[in-house]
Amino acid sequence: MVESAGDGNGPPTGAKPAEAPVPAGSRRAPLGNLLAELKRRRVFRVLVGWGIVAFAILQMIEPVLHAYHLPEWILTVVVTLLAAGFPVAATLAWVFDFTVRGVTLTPALAPESPTGTTPPAGKVVVSRKTVGFVLASFVVAIVAAIWLVQRESRIRWALQEGLPKVADLAELERYADALRLAEEVERVVPRDPRLLRLLPEISRRYSVETTPEGGDVIVKEYSAPESSWRLLGRSPVAAVRLPLGLYHWKVEKAGFAPVERVGGRMRPGGDPQVVLRVALDPAGSIPPEMVHVPGGKVGIQIPGLEHLPAVELGDYLIDRTEVTNRQFKRFVDAGGYRNRELWREAFVRDGREVPWDEAVARFRDRTGRPGPATWASGDFPEGQGDLPVTGVSWYEAAAFAVFSGKALPTVYQWSRAAGAWASAMIVPNSNFGGKGLAPVASHGGLGPFGTHDMAGNAKEWCWNAAGTKRFILGGAWDEPSYMFNDPDAQSPFARAPNFGFRLAKALDDKTAPTAADSIPRILRDYGKEKPVSKDVAEAFMRVYAYDRKPLETRVERTDDGAERWRKEKVSFAAAYGGERIVAYLFTPRDVTPPFQTVVFFPGSGVIYQGSSERLDYMWILSPIIRSGRAVLFPVYKSTYERRDGLENDLPAPTAAYRDHVAMWAKDLRRSIDYVGSRNDLNADRVAFYGFSWGAMLGPLLVAVEDRIRTGILVGGGLAFQQCLPEADAFNFAPLVTRPVLLVNGRFDFFFPLDTSQAPLFQWLGSPVNDKRHVVFESGHLPPNDLLTKEVLDWLDRYLGPVH
Repeated sequence: MVESAGDGNGPPTGAKPAEAPVPAGSRRAPLGNLLAELKRRRVFRVLVGWGIVAFAILQMIEPVLHAYHLPEWILTVVVTLLAAGFPVAATLAWVFDFTVRGVTLTPALAPESPTGTTPPAGKVVVSRKTVGFVLASFVVAIVAAIWLVQRESRIRWALQEGLPKVADLAELERYADALRLAEEVERVVPRDPRLLRLLPEISRRYSVETTPEGGDVIVKEYSAPESSWRLLGRSPVAAVRLPLGLYHWKVEKAGFAPVERVGGRMRPGGDPQVVLRVALDPAGSIPPEMVHVPGGKVGIQIPGLEHLPAVELGDYLIDRTEVTNRQFKRFVDAGGYRNRELWREAFVRDGREVPWDEAVARFRDRTGRPGPATWASGDFPEGQGDLPVTGVSWYEAAAFAVFSGKALPTVYQWSRAAGAWASAMIVPNSNFGGKGLAPVASHGGLGPFGTHDMAGNAKEWCWNAAGTKRFILGGAWDEPSYMFNDPDAQSPFARAPNFGFRLAKALDDKTAPTAADSIPRILRDYGKEKPVSKDVAEAFMRVYAYDRKPLETRVERTDDGAERWRKEKVSFAAAYGGERIVAYLFTPRDVTPPFQTVVFFPGSGVIYQGSSERLDYMWILSPIIRSGRAVLFPVYKSTYERRDGLENDLPAPTAAYRDHVAMWAKDLRRSIDYVGSRNDLNADRVAFYGFSWGAMLGPLLVAVEDRIRTGILVGGGLAFQQCLPEADAFNFAPLVTRPVLLVNGRFDFFFPLDTSQAPLFQWLGSPVNDKRHVVFESGHLPPNDLLTKEVLDWLDRYLGPVH
């Protein structure tokens, strides 16, 4: 055999190349070789990366499902896609590991090489770009599938869960929560017809226009903390959607006085667009202690006076706060009580004109010096300079107005600035509750034009007369909160410790002279009226009958936080309309049941309040509970959460008013059904306690429910407004044959002693020895300590003492 010599540059043909020697210690261990080989292989790196990504996705998917309300089956879809992609990724990685240039294809399918050369027969190159495109397409498909599934799920959530929840929140009047959810739904199904119908039921679009333009507009919900202010932009601001509710607005512009407004739509209905127009006053053009109120055709928003015709008011200023002790001190120090020119109104008492010096001599402080009745030594008490001045008569307030170059506001001016239409929000943020006077503007009760404390704190004298009296409005810190809504008038000489005032000033001469006129009251003359006959009255009682049915009682919540009593929030079926009555039951801790039970009917302020979570009447109910008796406080139709649009408590000659009286009576009767259903309450020892509004309705309510053992009527009387005879408490008074206690104030403006209280007491059918009328030297509200004694003594007498 002949061997080839080769070309001299390598081993001879057919020779086996010699192995290079391996240096000692450089050999890799088998495991190291394996790891090195795996790291070199693309398939290993791809599979490890896929596993890491899959693990991360699976870790994140569950929180995402819950955050976006997605169904759990999406997790199954994601796992399936990850599993399906695993072999594809592995195959593509393997191709790049074991072919140098691509994938083998048939010649018929081989494309021309990018370099113009033709691949060897049987081998066609598929470029890395093509494989990358395939892999990217698969990833995009996975992402698209996930997005489509998520989108479909979001649409399903919006239509099947989101929209019904918005409707539920709207029904509960949780408008802010409803709008937040509606906006989330809107991002998913923006033109859904149901959503478009719901939005006006939970929100309004607000536009703010100012003269001149360019004011910064900020807003917050009325009761929200100061940290909640939100900048809407620079005026004009157009079509900003906000939930139904009351808002506190501010407009600020350099060179102009800042403006505050309160406004909004608190209930569904009406125009879905709200425009707030604000005229800015140049800085320094109005006194800093006053606010600008625009005029117009204005009525009186006070129950009992709303029948008066609207009058034209020009623009005017009104004090931002009540006049303070410090401000009134300037009048005293300047000799206001000695300056006859400041006292321009005639002093008339009991039909006789009183000489100026004799009248002014009456206006002395506790030490006999000229000044308010609450002062001493011609000065206010230390540290009370920012409290409203009180203990002043109408005449003193009018003289101070002349001294200040202003005037007492008319009832029309006061009513417009007070904003009784927003009392449901203003009253809870005002100084009511019996804790004492507060520094002006220290509570959050703000009127529609930026005034403070028109509800509560001190009562405020107004200009207009009511016969021989003068109106004094707004209620005081020691009065029921409904006094903000109701009119009051007192002797212009009266100097009670809660009587104060604020002042106004006209900006033009457009106000009608009639705005200052005396305001008459329309009264029924019970001296000339008689109730219907007993037979007719008993026939009327059929209006208040109802079918007994299961109570379906539920305990909604129990509160054991109070030291002396236990509080339960319960509910039970009403006698009409498939409704439920919520009631609060207070039971004493230190008395053995069954408890004597007092069923309470409150004053009319509850008509204007949206929540029963804060009950205003514990100051008169707590002594009863501490005496060892239970108190049941039902939420009657038209009150608190059961409001239905009733505007006030005044009787009216309408079927609607009669139907409301029937519902109130049935609510009371169902509440006594509930008392009878509990073993810890003594159904044979039940008293009715009506306060103000409840006392006005009391004769009818006690007459139609024979399980009431005794009635207590505080601050009530016969109403002066006409109503249908079957709803008139006057016609039911003779049917009341159980013991009744009446407690009143001699100077009650709503239920005067001679024309309202006394006729009721006269016509009550209770035996002479079982009815009692106690009259205190007070206004509408008797003093609480004296009231408590009368009430507890009466309960001891007719329900029996508690042991």
